[in-house]
Amino acid sequence: MISFRLMLESEYAGYLAYFIPDYAAEIAANYGLSGADALAHATGEIAENLPLGVDTPGNVLLCLIDSESAEHIGYLWYQPDAKGRSAFISDFHILPDHQGKGLGKLAMATLEAELSAKGFEQIKLRVAEDNRRARHVYEATGFRVTGTNMSKTLKPR
Repeated sequence: MISFRLMLESEYAGYLAYFIPDYAAEIAANYGLSGADALAHATGEIAENLPLGVDTPGNVLLCLIDSESAEHIGYLWYQPDAKGRSAFISDFHILPDHQGKGLGKLAMATLEAELSAKGFEQIKLRVAEDNRRARHVYEATGFRVTGTNMSKTLKPR
């Protein structure tokens, strides 16, 4: 069983220690930026999107907890849209020691049940094309592709 709890301010630095390098690697791989440029972009984007950290309005930052062991197993960051009755997942991560055990699927089912009970009708997200592990979890839990992001890097003239 998976449960969620609000991320504590004291846990936010640990979250950023995972999130920023991971996101920077995704940016570098998908947009052709150097490692340093991707890291600067990821750092700037998180500062812009979460200026007040865990207290940023319109954002929910959670720790995923294994209910049996009370162990912290991952993170979930989403933005609820009450008017649209939807939630957009910005980040979902199972810590490496807990991957491959079906916990991602269980966490998605738990999130779906909790949001549905609150009147939400849809969960949205974006996943990188090359992130096979995440795509597998999302597809196995009923998500479907609704579009394709595309990009082209222009050379300076």
